[in-house]
Amino acid sequence: MAVLIVDGANVVGSVPDGWWKDRRGAAERLRDQLASRAGDDEIILVVEGAARGVGSVPGVRVDSATGSGDDLIVELAALYSGQDCVVVTADRALCERVRALGARCAGPRTVRPAER
Repeated sequence: MAVLIVDGANVVGSVPDGWWKDRRGAAERLRDQLASRAGDDEIILVVEGAARGVGSVPGVRVDSATGSGDDLIVELAALYSGQDCVVVTADRALCERVRALGARCAGPRTVRPAER
């Protein structure tokens, strides 16, 4: 079983579909998309800013960052150190931080295809 930590702001922002008009709604749509593909992996969606307060659903735990979403992702990666932990983000600096803790990184397209 892998732990998948999804950088909500980064993944939502990877597709120009009008997400900036409703950040909370965009995070909810991402959460629901992740839930539809939930299996044996533990999925944690990290949200921040206007998306704070989005609730968890079966298959996806949503953690709201009180400060920096990146810092919360690093804390989670440290918590799951020693397990198969994958952080989904395109943020290179964040990838460097979590790789130092033993996590792997994957790009947003692994969970959300690009708009065509």
